[in-house]
Amino acid sequence: MHSSPTPTTQLPVLLLTGFLGSGKTTLLNRLLREWPRTAVLINEFGAAPVDSLLLERDGIPLMTLSGGCLCCQVKGALAPVLRNLAMDRGKPNRPAFERLVIEASGVASPEPILDTLLRDRWLAARYRLEAVVATVAAPSAEDQLARFPEAQAQVAWADVLVLTQTDLAEPEATAKAEARLAGLAPAAPILRVLTGDIDPASLLARTPAGFRRLPSVAEAPAHGFHSRSVLLPEPLPWPRILATLTDLLARYPALVRLKGVVYLPGERAPVAVHGAGGRLFPPVMLPAREGDDGRGRLVFISAGLPELSGSELAAALAGVASGP
Repeated sequence: MHSSPTPTTQLPVLLLTGFLGSGKTTLLNRLLREWPRTAVLINEFGAAPVDSLLLERDGIPLMTLSGGCLCCQVKGALAPVLRNLAMDRGKPNRPAFERLVIEASGVASPEPILDTLLRDRWLAARYRLEAVVATVAAPSAEDQLARFPEAQAQVAWADVLVLTQTDLAEPEATAKAEARLAGLAPAAPILRVLTGDIDPASLLARTPAGFRRLPSVAEAPAHGFHSRSVLLPEPLPWPRILATLTDLLARYPALVRLKGVVYLPGERAPVAVHGAGGRLFPPVMLPAREGDDGRGRLVFISAGLPELSGSELAAALAGVASGP
């Protein structure tokens, strides 16, 4: 007869949430430098997986759920993935890991994820929720919290709030963001960070102990976001990529997030691109990896009715490749 797992054998889980473009993957990369024996489950809203390509570490146990968010389309897939991971843990010839980080989609509300972790008895006996950490971008915090209930839910359920991009926001905007966060989650400490530079031990030390309230069993409402994915089979010149993406962000206000990797002529390593809140951030060169196929992938996420079709995106980016 098999005994149930004890608290000491439960796998600690850190749930990383935060709205689109708030720096979740940057923070995750920082955590993985300190926690090399970590398994990662990434949920991507777009159909083309991109976030897994943005991780700096190679060889970690990595799972991806794409094509929806954990609060709706792929919710039913979360429990089986967690069950398989728990059953594989400790088997011979399997990667050893001591923690699981779940990076939720930027449009995901945390409730259904917590519901799966805390209400499923089999999973609750094998996983221990360590902390819910939410990233919030200071420049766009007020607008996103006012417009999107998902952003509010991410903050309200957080144990710790990580305020990012404070170097890009005016001091008054940062102060207003902190006041808004304190109103939504008065018990959660607020940590300011730049480029994900945070000590994981310090982050967990700020997590309050005690009982955790369970989410409502009600179904999560439809979120109203749409994604478009574009595959770039050939390397493209960076100046024209920059001009095209900047123009798209300016012309389409509902385009709340773009992300992906692109390849430049003569370069084997990919370049990560990010845009949010109408701003395109500086590109970041990623290390070349074995198995890279040399094809770029971009995901565009819009709020409300889709005002930019996949064919329009493909046409705009095809113009990049054929431009003068």
